[in-house]
Amino acid sequence: MKRTITLWLGVLALAIAPLAAQQPAQPTGSAQPTGKIHGKITNPVGTPQSSGTVSLSTGPAQDKYTFTVDANGNYSGEAAPGTYVAIFRNADTPKDKEVDHIAEVKIVAGQDIQEDFDMTRDAYIKSLPPDVQKQLEEVKKKNADALKTNVVIKQFNADLGTVLQDIKDADAATATAAKELGAGATRQALADKVAEIKTAKYTDAETLMTKDTQLAGERTDISILWARLGQAKVGLKKFDEAEPILKKTLEIEAASKKPNPEVQGLAHSELGELYARSGKVPEANAAYDAAATANPKSAQLYYKNQAIIFFQMNNSTAQVAASDKAITVDPTNPLLYYIKAAGLVVNATVDSKTNRIVLPPGCAEAYQKYLELAPDGQFAADAKGVLDSAGQKIQSSYKAGKKS
Repeated sequence: MKRTITLWLGVLALAIAPLAAQQPAQPTGSAQPTGKIHGKITNPVGTPQSSGTVSLSTGPAQDKYTFTVDANGNYSGEAAPGTYVAIFRNADTPKDKEVDHIAEVKIVAGQDIQEDFDMTRDAYIKSLPPDVQKQLEEVKKKNADALKTNVVIKQFNADLGTVLQDIKDADAATATAAKELGAGATRQALADKVAEIKTAKYTDAETLMTKDTQLAGERTDISILWARLGQAKVGLKKFDEAEPILKKTLEIEAASKKPNPEVQGLAHSELGELYARSGKVPEANAAYDAAATANPKSAQLYYKNQAIIFFQMNNSTAQVAASDKAITVDPTNPLLYYIKAAGLVVNATVDSKTNRIVLPPGCAEAYQKYLELAPDGQFAADAKGVLDSAGQKIQSSYKAGKKS
């Protein structure tokens, strides 16, 4: 656009018409009174002119005062009382040429007048050569399209910020519910409140992202909108709706010249969750592996979530396998060892002679490691109880046993 504007300014270096102007009053005393003038320069494409000068002239080549146009298109200055022609010139406009002018500008002592140069006016545009008028129309269209795009992108970013907070609030629903209901709340009341918070937050996210994906149409540079919409629908357990949306996200990313690993990881991991919650274990495992491959820096998050979800779904075999995978990536997370132990303990047996439970291989070691990392953790009492029932002493250090 700058090149185009420079072009029309060069083309518009017109000869100054010999306009008659009243000579400013000459001083009669030691101090000449002055008046002020200010204004704004708007170029033909409708944006502020960021350079140039405004001169007050009394005739051809008779500039008396010259004021600089600032980066915002504004100018100001003082002059002796009188009637002038105000002339706008671009920085490279010859002194005997002009870009625009205002006739009959009257400076009055002690007053500040405003004189704006608006070169979007019809009379000015129609005075330009046809080829310049055509260029201006093209620039105006591009500017309008760019402005519309900028407004839309700004709205997308604002909505994404809201959705991200909604998702964080949904993740923190248990803590929020406990705080709101207090220590005396029943387990059912707490569960109902958690569900209420999550539904409200994910519904808000779904509404915003539905609106934005419809507005985005087939654009391929904002796949995050689709990913967040799919995430919201997974949160609402609308799995049949979420799956094609998340797959669309991955299709957009695959066609992108610059794929976004975080968006790909998010889409794959959300597919993993919906498959896990739908009992599709192989598909879930493949999706979580794809998430870790696409975005390795978040692999521990994906695998931890995989283990937690299988734990929540009471799929003991899947949760053991997932926790082993997650431990490989993040061996310092105590929760992963508890999830593994909880998945193994379902296969415990009872010794008919001692009436003690017999833990399967790797189970006691997982409980021990949990207690080593989180001796006062949420599941410490349960871990200690199982180990005690199995006649196991709590170890002060942990040595990894064979994996089951």
